[in-house]
Amino acid sequence: MELLAINWGSVGLKAAQLLLSLSILVVLHEFGHYITAKWFKCRVEKFYLFFDPWFSIFKKKIGETVYGIGWLPLGGYVKIAGMIDESMDKEQLNKPAEPWEFRSKPAWQRLIIMLGGVTVNVILAFIIYAGILMKWGDDKIPNSSVKNGIWVTDSLFYEIGLRTGDKVLAVNADTIKNFEEISKKIVFSGGGNILVERNGTQTNVTIPVDLIGKLVEKKKVKTLVLQRIPFIVGDFDKDDTSNAKKAGLQYWDKVLKVDTLPVNFVDEAATYFDTKRNKTVQLTVLRKGDTLQLPVAINEEGKINPTFLTPQQYDSLGVFKIKHTSYGFFSAFPAGIRLAGEKLGEYIQQFKLIFTPATGAAKGVGGFKSMGSVFSGTSWDWEQFWNMTAFFSIVLAFMNLLPIPALDGGHVLFTLYEMISGRKPSEKFLERAQIVGMVILLSLMLYANLNDWIGYGRGKG
Repeated sequence: MELLAINWGSVGLKAAQLLLSLSILVVLHEFGHYITAKWFKCRVEKFYLFFDPWFSIFKKKIGETVYGIGWLPLGGYVKIAGMIDESMDKEQLNKPAEPWEFRSKPAWQRLIIMLGGVTVNVILAFIIYAGILMKWGDDKIPNSSVKNGIWVTDSLFYEIGLRTGDKVLAVNADTIKNFEEISKKIVFSGGGNILVERNGTQTNVTIPVDLIGKLVEKKKVKTLVLQRIPFIVGDFDKDDTSNAKKAGLQYWDKVLKVDTLPVNFVDEAATYFDTKRNKTVQLTVLRKGDTLQLPVAINEEGKINPTFLTPQQYDSLGVFKIKHTSYGFFSAFPAGIRLAGEKLGEYIQQFKLIFTPATGAAKGVGGFKSMGSVFSGTSWDWEQFWNMTAFFSIVLAFMNLLPIPALDGGHVLFTLYEMISGRKPSEKFLERAQIVGMVILLSLMLYANLNDWIGYGRGKG
């Protein structure tokens, strides 16, 4: 019966965004290999989006290259003549090397060809981030401007000792500059301590080493901390069916009391609502100078689901500040490079945690389901789409540089060995290494995707 509750429209929208994002990245990554191979006059026999075991959805030969779309959406490839790759074309390799084959080229040329895909992915991330900054700019909430502190919305954060109203100052001695940094610095810290200001006094909160593993086990964590905000009602959509709207709450209503409980902030009302599930409570509301009494039904989840003001409106009220930075053409590109570097650093930190058993982060390794979950399921958000595509491009570049046979990094490692030692690994060794690498990659892919469905996998974008 659980399957009946799936919102297939949302799933389809997320899948479409993921498919387009990966298609862009795969085609451009393979183009990096293709263009460098052609540059050094190697024959490129195939250029495929997705894999094509047994048959292709589409293929057309132009010149010496067959361009096509496979049916197995696990990546893509270019088949360069004379290169030991996933095609394992032993028949060609048993023949004498031809001048137009990959294996006949100098090591430095083969190295450039192998690095072509990663190079394109890195450049693509720079360009996309620069484009995002030019189009939408960058909004940050300076941590110092959040005068009411945090609202702890996750029970695990409460269990480790954080409290609503705390002002988070630093994580492991790293000062928090922007509010958006708080959650990720805590989650991906791998343990340590949080310096907070509580009731005017500084104190330390210990971060368990396995915090990320515990969060993964909860599966449905959405937000961990928010800014603490006054209970002022936002603008409802026309088709809103929430209990808050049904009760008669209106735009800019300020909730003063719930029953006899005085309310200054949303979190105070939310905590009280949770104790009154499936019951009715009385709201005291200030509306345009008048005080009103509105009964509202609490649903079985302990909520009334009101709409709140936009961040810009809270900025205008002085609850916190939004620092908007606009970028022109020339300033966007260096900023895009810096942003890509920051994202890469964050991903490497997460990657390290996966290989640190004590953190439990390996439980959160996910596949396509996790990747799709980071996209919006309600509308096609182009800013989010391009942000995630840029991030995936960085991830693809990093993962391809890992020194695993069958990945670009494995080929690079063997080529560098040849350049340093002057001895080229035998083709038989390279064939066996390719097989081992493919087994490793398929095993990791199987683990990640099974973890999505039967384990703990969840999106981290």
